[in-house]
Parts: sequence; C-alpha cells; structure tokens
Amino acid sequence: MRSIRLLVLRPARENPTWGYRRIHGELLVLGIKIAASTVWQILKDAGIEPTPERTTTTRPAFLRSQADALPACDFFETTTLNGTRLHVLAVIEHTSRRIRVLGATAHPTTSWVTQAARNLAMDLDDEGRHTRFLIRDRDGKYPAPFDAVLADAGTQVVLSGVRIPRMNAIMERWIHSCRRELLDRTLIWNRQHLLHALREYERFHNTHRPHQGIHNARPLRTLPPALTDQAAVTRLDIRRRQRLGGILNEYHHAA
Repeated sequence: MRSIRLLVLRPARENPTWGYRRIHGELLVLGIKIAASTVWQILKDAGIEPTPERTTTTRPAFLRSQADALPACDFFETTTLNGTRLHVLAVIEHTSRRIRVLGATAHPTTSWVTQAARNLAMDLDDEGRHTRFLIRDRDGKYPAPFDAVLADAGTQVVLSGVRIPRMNAIMERWIHSCRRELLDRTLIWNRQHLLHALREYERFHNTHRPHQGIHNARPLRTLPPALTDQAAVTRLDIRRRQRLGGILNEYHHAA
C-alpha cells in the first residue's frame, strides 16, 4: 500500500541512524501492524540499506528469576565544550527497560554517589518496588556506603566480572544508544545543559521509544491496538514531534 510505503520511508530519511527494526517499532507505536520483513523490503526496494538486526544478550537465569525489576547501573562520561569531564550515573530495569538518570557531576565523590543511592532507594520505595539485586561493575567510583545504603533497603549488589562488560550488557547497550542518539549529536555547554538533555532523553526512552528487547513495547506506555480500519490506514495523517531541536523525533497521529 502506497501510504504505508511512504510512512516507512519518511522516518528512514529523517533519521539516518534508524534501521528497519527501529522503524518497525515506531509503526507499532502508531498502531500500524505490519511485518518487520515488510519494512526491510520497502527500504531495500527504495535503495536504503536496512540496519542489520542486533542480537540480544542473554541475562543470567538466576538473576532473571529473582525479581520483577532487576536494575543495573553504570557510570559513563561526556565532555562539555570547555573541556570539563562530567560523569553520569544511570540505572536501567532489565524487565521493563525503564531508565533512571540519577545525576551528573564533575566530581563523583563518596557523598555524591552515596546520595544517589539514597535517592534511588527512596524512589523505588515510593513506587512500592522491591529489588533483591542490583548489578554494577567494579568501578572505583562506587564507595562502600553505596552498597551499604542499598543493602539497608534490601537490595544486594552483584558485581560483574573484571573486564567483562557483557555481564552488564543491557546497561552498556543503553549507554551506547544514549551516545549515538543524543550525546554524539549534541554540543554540551555545561552540567545544567547536560542534565536537561538527559532528562529529555529519559522521557523519550521511557514513554515513546520502542525497545526490541521487550517486543517493541515502551517502559511506561503500552502499545496501542493495531489499526484494523483499512480506510483509516489509507488516510494516515502522521505528525512529527521534535525534542531538543530535532535531535529526537517522535511520530503520532494528528488529533
């Protein structure tokens, strides 16, 4: 159908980093249910090379069975225009893929990192969530009080192996996405600007962006029912909503 073909090609041209799986997920968000292979073929016929499908990394079975929301955390760095190095701490839930940006600082001191752990514990408690485990690596930025605060909240810290990032693969994957979709395309002025950009990306990730690892669902929103009215499909009126000046694009039906 011509309207479907045009709709597939539009985000492909407006978002050069999106592959056929990412576009397929965006169509599901719009309630348009077609096969991922159809998206692949439309792109191929138009001379647009589809991105190869990414393979998923298996989680340790014993951790997966222990909690409904198994979180993992990690630090990553970015640099402002004046050369200041900022350290970002984020947490992701394995089951839902929900991301939480805990903060950014030029100096991840013991007090700062420990307070980030307290904030995480309080947020989870306010939501009535209980996690038995949290995965982190062996980075020296994590002080002993970080683990102690989580232990007091009933969460045991599980350390990944030395130089084995695949043991924290879901968190590493999100950091890669954050860099590719946001930080590599943004000039960061200072810490305040970085936090603003990260909060926008956090909302985008949690409420709109479909995730292959959870069958193209969204962490905080369910997928809409598929469109079944063929007449409605032929009269699609899709609008683009831009975040951060067009760095992030969301597509939705016109009101």
